This record gives sequence, structure tokens and C-alpha cells, in this order.
Amino acid sequence: MEIIIQPTAARATCVAARLLAGLIRKKPSAVLGMATGSTPLALYRELVALKLNWRKVRTFNLDEYVGTSPEHPQSYHHFMWENLFGQVNIDKQNVRIPDGLAKDIPKFCASYEKQIRAAGGIDLQVLGIGTDGHIGFNEPTSSLASRTRIKTLTPQTRKDNARFFGSEAEVPHHCITMGIGTILDARHCVLLAFGRNKARAIAEAVEGPITSMNPASALQFHPKTTVFLDEAAAAELRLKDYYRWVYDNKPDWQKI
Repeated sequence: MEIIIQPTAARATCVAARLLAGLIRKKPSAVLGMATGSTPLALYRELVALKLNWRKVRTFNLDEYVGTSPEHPQSYHHFMWENLFGQVNIDKQNVRIPDGLAKDIPKFCASYEKQIRAAGGIDLQVLGIGTDGHIGFNEPTSSLASRTRIKTLTPQTRKDNARFFGSEAEVPHHCITMGIGTILDARHCVLLAFGRNKARAIAEAVEGPITSMNPASALQFHPKTTVFLDEAAAAELRLKDYYRWVYDNKPDWQKI
């Protein structure tokens, strides 16, 4: 696990954008796993500004709220088309986002897994982290081997997401999410976390034990995970000075 600490969220986002842009330029048909929410929003703006060629890029989103139509202003379909897909030249047929209106959810989830495999797997998975350590909507106690499935959101997650809906009462109770096992299948995982409220979750995920109580800690198993942090999110890391030293002293061929 590589930890990259930058002075601000904006600086960290710029470095992360260079990483993704490099992949798209090197592999125009790259398969990307996409996240939603406030954390990756600036990343998508940076990618739009870079004017990359998305024509052959294929994408799979992490999750979607159950019972939410693609047209709903808080659906992740709407988020992705509003903030990224609608501003680049991606082929609509190459975009995959879980169907919150699926009549047979287990069948849909099994199909989503098959589609990922048929695409050759995910080259790079973008991730955020919840204040309780969740990635995707894999809440604490999620199986570290889990696959795409329906999950019930915790009160904390619903509270955290209430700002998008106007009130906690409007936040759905269920979602479809890629599982932790699905996420770990990606060839490269990129986790972004900004702000002091993420510091404890990051410290536990990076330096704590691997435990389902902090689902993001499963990334310690992953052979290639890059974590982008601002100073606030890195505040509780015991080895933050070492992580800075490593990043500053990388050989040229490893630099982003």
C-alpha cells in the first residue's frame, strides 16, 4: 500500500488525476471502477479538464441506491452523467451502473459480476472511504470476500449522506454495491480521503489490523493500492513522516 500525502485535497486530487490520465493514455480501452460522492467530484473535474479520449474506456460503478431511478437527482446514474460522463466522449454502451430498480436484485448482481469478468476485470478502481471505514457501501462487518449484492445502510452512513438528500428521512435504506472481494479483484485500487473527519478511518485502514469492522482495511491484502490524502486525513497516521519520505525519494520511473 502506497500512501501519498499532499498539503491539500486539491493537490492530492491533481496527483490522482495524473495517475488515471496516464492509464487512459497508455491503455485507451481501460476498464475503470468509478466511485461517487463528494470525494471523487474534484477528481472527475480534473479528468474532464485534461480532455482525454474516453471513446474506448469502459466503466463499472461501485453502487446505486435501491428504489432510485436513473433520473432521480441523487441517483448515482445522475451523478456520473452530470459530473463526468456527460462531459467526455465516452460511449454510453460502455458505461455500467447498478440498476436501483432491478426487479430481481440477486439475479442483477450475479449478472454485474459476469459483466466485469467479461470486460477482462477492472484495471483501476476509484474508492472513497466512509467515516466508519466503509468502501463502496460495504458497511462494517461486511465479508471481506463479498461480491456484488444488496446491503442495508447503517444509520451513520444515512446520516453522512443526508446532506445530498435534504434530510436523513429521504436517504434510502438499501443499496446495490460491489463487494469487497469484487473490489480486491481490481488490478489497481486508488483510495482518496480528505478532511479531519476521515483521519480515524484512514489510520485504522492503513495501520490497524485487517478487520471487517473497518472494511477498507482489506486493502492491505491488495498488491497495488495507492492512497491519496490531504494533511487533515493523514493526521492520525503514526508513520506519516515515513510515507512522505518514500514519496519524495521514489526513483524517477515510479513517480506519478
